Amino acid sequence: MKAPIIQRCWVTFSIYVVGFYASLLNRFIIRGSDNIPHNGPVLIVSNHISAYDTIFLPWAVIRHNPLQMLWAPAKEELFENRLLRLIYTSWGAFPVRRKRDVRAGKFLNDLLLDQKVMLFPEGTRHKDGKLGPGNRGVGKIIYDTRPAVIPTALIGLNSWEFPGMGQNATVSFGAALDFSDLFQLTDCKETHLLIVERVMLAIAALLAGEESGCGRK
Repeated sequence: MKAPIIQRCWVTFSIYVVGFYASLLNRFIIRGSDNIPHNGPVLIVSNHISAYDTIFLPWAVIRHNPLQMLWAPAKEELFENRLLRLIYTSWGAFPVRRKRDVRAGKFLNDLLLDQKVMLFPEGTRHKDGKLGPGNRGVGKIIYDTRPAVIPTALIGLNSWEFPGMGQNATVSFGAALDFSDLFQLTDCKETHLLIVERVMLAIAALLAGEESGCGRK
């Protein structure tokens, strides 16, 4: 599945506008972007601390992968306004119902045949910056689609105000996770939980590493 070139050009242009604000007018530091594969299915799994996450995380990914998409599921309420629905859809977001959404799930699985997708395994924002538990459904998605899974840590965006200047934040991308042992297990709830637990441990390790090295330049 590949978006039209016009849409991909629009996304790349939009991302660089966002990047000007994030990394030039503010100090949004990006680490580990070389861990993101350029081609093939990629799942970016990140902690969720701010509404800005969905804006600045694509900048961190697409700046090194121009003319690509970073697709993202989003709650269906965001698409009720026609203008906002048009904008979000053009950027690669797609609506998901709060309860089990078979259609959205199939679309997500189809995307993960060859596209980049971002997910927040916690399923909700934690504005205090503390990492919450992961959603078992993310483990199921990984088990079914088996993309390159990139653990990602966001720090500082929960304190940003818009518009603002000189604000600090960091995103850190870890190495792709290895689930080969867990993929040998039965497709069941327990296996999905083990997968998402490994994801959350990797995100926690990245967060701890950034916090311990917060004074570095």
